[in-house]
Amino acid sequence: MPTTGTRKKRRRRSSLAVQRAAAGAPAAALLRRFALAAAPAGAEITLRVVGAREAGRLNGRFRKRAKATNVLSFAYGGGSGDIVLCHPVIAAEARRQGKSLAARYAHLVIHGMLHLRGHDHVRRSAAARMERIEIRLLRRLGFADPYTLK
Repeated sequence: MPTTGTRKKRRRRSSLAVQRAAAGAPAAALLRRFALAAAPAGAEITLRVVGAREAGRLNGRFRKRAKATNVLSFAYGGGSGDIVLCHPVIAAEARRQGKSLAARYAHLVIHGMLHLRGHDHVRRSAAARMERIEIRLLRRLGFADPYTLK
């Protein structure tokens, strides 16, 4: 039996639930993979894929903007929280940007996860730091830099 000094510390696993209220999004396992790439140990996270109506209602209520947006994050502390992804907006952005749907979802899930961890893009320096982290995590998942134009 290992002594206290020789025991390996185990990283507490994050708990992740995926809810799909809109069709067409990548598989739940893939969304889970994207989120766990940026999740802190022990976080409790819900990813919810919604349609434009629900995204618009949430954006109006919590951000006072009366239209659907691609991703909303609701942090509860310690990296835990909810991430709401609007499938119609994300799919349109992927087409417009010439990216795969998976690449666009990967970017936005990671972006949302970083918000749960306390990152923001209000100041230019904070935005640059957040972008560097996103690029690094996306590369690990096999995706290109989302900020580079083709």
